[in-house]
Amino acid sequence: MLRFRERMIWLVVTGGLLAAALWPTTGKTPPGSVAVAGQGGVSQKPAADTAKRIYHNRLTKLENPAPLLADYPEFIQPVEELQRFEAPPLVDDEGADLEVRAWRFSYNARGIIEIPNRLRLKETAVIMVHPWGIDDDQGWRTPEPAGICDFCTVEKNHLAARHTKEVIDPFLKRMRGQAQFIMYSLIGQKDELRPKMYRTLHGSPTAAEREVARAAVLKKLKNFDYMGGPLIDEIPVSVDLPVRDYFKQYGGTDASARYNPKGFWELPVPITSDITVFPDDILIFDVEGYAILRDFLKSHGVRHILLVGYATDMCFCKTTAGYDNLSQDFNVFLVGDASLATYPANNTPKYATNAAISFASLTQLITQVSWVKPLGR
Repeated sequence: MLRFRERMIWLVVTGGLLAAALWPTTGKTPPGSVAVAGQGGVSQKPAADTAKRIYHNRLTKLENPAPLLADYPEFIQPVEELQRFEAPPLVDDEGADLEVRAWRFSYNARGIIEIPNRLRLKETAVIMVHPWGIDDDQGWRTPEPAGICDFCTVEKNHLAARHTKEVIDPFLKRMRGQAQFIMYSLIGQKDELRPKMYRTLHGSPTAAEREVARAAVLKKLKNFDYMGGPLIDEIPVSVDLPVRDYFKQYGGTDASARYNPKGFWELPVPITSDITVFPDDILIFDVEGYAILRDFLKSHGVRHILLVGYATDMCFCKTTAGYDNLSQDFNVFLVGDASLATYPANNTPKYATNAAISFASLTQLITQVSWVKPLGR
């Protein structure tokens, strides 16, 4: 749901700045820094990125390589290019136990560059962007007759749910207990219920608290009136510029109270039921901003992020746990087939997802589910 997601981007940016400004000035060393003694007291010095090495960008042409991201062609069109190269390992952790082969595209190199990487699992987190529990069995529903949410129609939401169940959930199950964290980012205020339903950056509720909170969330979602207004009937337009006036009043992604009833966006959005959520999995509230997430990860020694979730062309890159933020401070790997782009005017997401991932590959490393595996297997 595009216009709402654009508003969320603004909230995330301003929220992130606010969170950074409000970091407690207690004199304690922020996570990810080391104290350096000197005149005038203690100064802060980044701990992780002071050591340097020379990366030798030697490219070897690959002959007749198979298409990339070809394991789930229903959800993403496989990636093919005229030239593919292999480069030396980029991330090469001592004591690594996870292999993550990845690729990027370079116009200057005239093709795709594949890069092997070796990571330490204890320094790796898996983050899923926006697993909205919409049109599943939890009660949050697309408003009728013309409201929009997430992938903007009930049918598209159901397809995304199937992708979650068939691709992302098995991947999370495989990584759970191996990676340092499994995390999910969601929209909405930090309400009273969800921090008692899920573990958050601030703590973990008891089993009894989870049960009570879940029942309250489901009741709240079930009792909400999801009936919104009908499509606009009459559209006043000028004689000279009717096209401009038409789209000003009748856009393609209106998620306001005209179609989505008042209070819809204030409901406590749950993690989709297509994910098997475990007690140690962590919920991230977008509105708390990026700084809190960054500092939490760094305080636990996380250096690598495997990013999955929705929507590849928007939230996946622009929200609190999107790659625009995370790639400033972590080694980020986009799991290309564990994401879906929005796909207006089409009955399949595969071409839109291909395009979004391909564009991201100009500045990000792309991997795929089958390329993330224990080292040596």
